[in-house]
Amino acid sequence: MITEKHAYIGLGSNLGTRLSNLRQSLTLLSQVPAIKIKEVSPVYETEPVGGPAQGYYLNACASLLTTLPPETLMRAMLDVENRIGRIRIERWGPRTIDLDLLVYEDEVINTPLLNLPHPRLCERCFVLIPLADIAPNLTIPGLSINIRKLLSECLSDEDVRYYLPANWFINNSV
Repeated sequence: MITEKHAYIGLGSNLGTRLSNLRQSLTLLSQVPAIKIKEVSPVYETEPVGGPAQGYYLNACASLLTTLPPETLMRAMLDVENRIGRIRIERWGPRTIDLDLLVYEDEVINTPLLNLPHPRLCERCFVLIPLADIAPNLTIPGLSINIRKLLSECLSDEDVRYYLPANWFINNSV
């Protein structure tokens, strides 16, 4: 019997119909037989960090249950980005959708395709805030510190504003 693993992802969009892009990405992920959307955070509107001048993002996080190994899950996420129209032109540039695999169980991985936990997770309030909404006691692998504590220590001056409650995505995959 294959056991389901917990994974946490970050979602962001600042091009096109941002909320629709977030919804579509979760819908497409939930259509992968080995992925179930367990919980979604509220949506936050956030200023871009790094890169060229660009519009504000909508950001959220989701917890997943999956039987896919981490790199296969990452490939599925990249496929969803492509299907929604993400074009990679410049680092930290505007995007229709950005899906980041933040944490996968207690895995610590460093490969050309995937770094786990996500290397900038601890310094990005726009990720920590929605992640704390769904998993405040989640301990980051390799750090022995939980999300709530990381958020309390986040020194970023990012503008992160509550945008929509967690019922923005109707989850039919569980």
